[in-house]
Amino acid sequence: MAVPPIVNATLQSAVLSATSNLIAQVLTSYQSNEPFILDWVPVVQFTIWAIVNTPYNYLWQDYLEQTFPAYDKPPQQSGKGAKSSAAGDRKLNVKNTLVKTLLDQTIGSVVNTFLFALFVSSLQEAMQRPEHWAHPSKSAAFLLSGSAIDYSRVDWDAIFARVRREFFPILVAGWRLWPLVSLVNFAFITSIQGRNLVASVAGIGWGVYMSLLASRGSDS
Repeated sequence: MAVPPIVNATLQSAVLSATSNLIAQVLTSYQSNEPFILDWVPVVQFTIWAIVNTPYNYLWQDYLEQTFPAYDKPPQQSGKGAKSSAAGDRKLNVKNTLVKTLLDQTIGSVVNTFLFALFVSSLQEAMQRPEHWAHPSKSAAFLLSGSAIDYSRVDWDAIFARVRREFFPILVAGWRLWPLVSLVNFAFITSIQGRNLVASVAGIGWGVYMSLLASRGSDS
């Protein structure tokens, strides 16, 4: 049985999100000139975020495409050459492409940035490690302990203060990358699955940045 496209997109994003966090950890180790020890906790946190985040973004992209189609429908033709002619006559709808990019980089970016800051910040606090679990070498054992996630630990006032502090810097930083990715996707990639893959690959670099930012936030 074929895997539904939305599930396939979610799995792709989860793998690439985990990869971006691994890269961030390697860079941090290199910059600090310390031996690299893999910390599985942030890898799991960013993987969970991708699993939560991808389905509604997939549906958002599908909604944008259905509402503002990238290509105008070609005129109906009859005869043997109709099918090939129709395929070749598809024309990019520039207005729809620009509208989708604008909506994606305003409504879409605002919602994604807020949810990222809220979700990751609260998950980090819910996964605070006791002192005897604190070292990265014990991260796998901590995750398997059965009490790795505990939302009773979360100070929601502190979380919302952190969200307010980080929201605009993240949003502005995202505008340096994502408008171009969105424009390329909407103009040249025709399938939602393909757009999700392009965004996920571009998101490796973005994920490294967000992992480093989240790491600094969790240490503060």
